[in-house]
Amino acid sequence: MEYNILLIEDDENSAFLIKDFLEEYDFKINIANTVTTAISNIKFEKYSLILLDINLPDFNGFEVLKFLNKNKINIPVIVISAYSDKNSKLQAFKLGANDYMVKPIDPEELEARIWVQLKNFSAFTDKINKNIFELSNNEITFENKILKLTKTEFEILKYLMENKNRVIKRDDLLKCLSSIIQSDRSLDYHIKNIRIKIGDTGANPKYLITEYGLGYKLIF
Repeated sequence: MEYNILLIEDDENSAFLIKDFLEEYDFKINIANTVTTAISNIKFEKYSLILLDINLPDFNGFEVLKFLNKNKINIPVIVISAYSDKNSKLQAFKLGANDYMVKPIDPEELEARIWVQLKNFSAFTDKINKNIFELSNNEITFENKILKLTKTEFEILKYLMENKNRVIKRDDLLKCLSSIIQSDRSLDYHIKNIRIKIGDTGANPKYLITEYGLGYKLIF
């Protein structure tokens, strides 16, 4: 299994030292040097884990944790910071950080901590995701009930499940499913029907989220 890690670090030397070391263990490392770039990447890429510096040039790194919380995105986060004070650590943990390392860090210790978080997160998500959306034998179950879907609805929901917690652009969805969806209006119609079938039709959908001007995101 390939693990895709987002490294949010503005110090180029530190970033590439960490990247080069971790890639020896077959991790795929994507570097973002600002909070703005990091949030953009999180919206459109699927990450297994985030390594987060706090002192960044545009905003405080804690803004990334706030973004994850606001958008209900579950990704383990290890903070890597020069700040060793108690308040910084407490703030990071209160905002949802899973671990905290003070610079300078030992790369081998970082690699070990990453594996701990990946293992813990895998066990956690297996537990909380069970019985929400499951795909088997060409059927999709939602909360232990088989959904009665049309072929088109099935393919849309299957694609969103395979890319859960990521914003899928409308154009990408239309392109991927071009053989069964011919227009924006048709896509909207099927999305509406899927929402009805999973009871997600309120003003603030819980699972199937519209990112206005961008596309859709399935959260679970």
